[in-house]
Amino acid sequence: MKPQTLSQYLLQDLTIKDQIIHNRVLLAPMAGLGHIALRQLISEFGGFGLLFTGMCSAKAVPHENPDTSLVFNWRKEELGHLVCQIFGSDPENMTKAAERIEKEGFFGVDLNFGCSVAAICKKGCGAALLKNPDLSSNIVKAVRESVSIPVFVKFRTGWDNNPQFAVDMAKRFEDAGADALTFHPRIAPDRRNRPPQWDIIKLVRQAVGIPVFGNGNLFQAEDGVKMIEKTACQGLSVGRMAVARPWLFAQWTKDFSPGDDIFFTTAMRMTQILLDHYDDHYSVKLFKKFSPYFCANFKFGHQILKKLNRTKTMDDIRTTLDSIFETNPETLSRPNLHLFS
Repeated sequence: MKPQTLSQYLLQDLTIKDQIIHNRVLLAPMAGLGHIALRQLISEFGGFGLLFTGMCSAKAVPHENPDTSLVFNWRKEELGHLVCQIFGSDPENMTKAAERIEKEGFFGVDLNFGCSVAAICKKGCGAALLKNPDLSSNIVKAVRESVSIPVFVKFRTGWDNNPQFAVDMAKRFEDAGADALTFHPRIAPDRRNRPPQWDIIKLVRQAVGIPVFGNGNLFQAEDGVKMIEKTACQGLSVGRMAVARPWLFAQWTKDFSPGDDIFFTTAMRMTQILLDHYDDHYSVKLFKKFSPYFCANFKFGHQILKKLNRTKTMDDIRTTLDSIFETNPETLSRPNLHLFS
């Protein structure tokens, strides 16, 4: 497969449970990054199959008010291709959250068994659930029995470098009723210190009959081609790079060719969309979470990031962006991974 034929593969229909998607590249769920504003920005470029929310607490979801919630909120027009990710460790809480998600009209629900952040794992959630395979599969089974929408599971290799464990968990999830898997081939303690082991995606893919989306170090079209060729995964799940370049999906599947001003116009558009959904203070906070990924595109990204981090208001950010792009900063073909947290 060549990069120019990647779009032909990604634009093949794929059935997930009883739903058909017409594009096999997804926005990965990302806490603090996959919010309504980023999703809207990506939607304006298009080219994706499904979008995922950031992590939502299963305890909170049944009672959340989308009009005031900072996480459990959406645009009506995105619901048909939006999957809500939840985290929790209690089957009943996860079930109630999934039922609310189905009632609101989401495409599907995603169960987080992959987050390795200490605050989440200390609660027995996220990747910590991989230490308890029975509980993990019971959660999947309970959610599957409570809703009719597609059930996704996002998970990692485990806590030890044991590919067979990942294979066994994939089988457990399928047997419990999962309709699709997103697999990130790193162990939980590894916060991207080492490259993901794509070979394990292939093992997981071969072990189950449901779609498997590969995740991990997808930066350019060439990476997507290599992952598909190496693993035979049915689709791709792109996270950090979609934050750095929200037009990536359109580039990979719609032959979108970004102009010289794409970085400036995209960053400025992000400031506006954030303000459409949040107050100035929270908008600035979210822009600063976006900034390291955006700045990773530039040769001197650390210096640009310092300038953006000194800002206090959205007007400050816009003024700073105007100043930064008075002289077109030199860009990188692949991101500076030191800025990808």
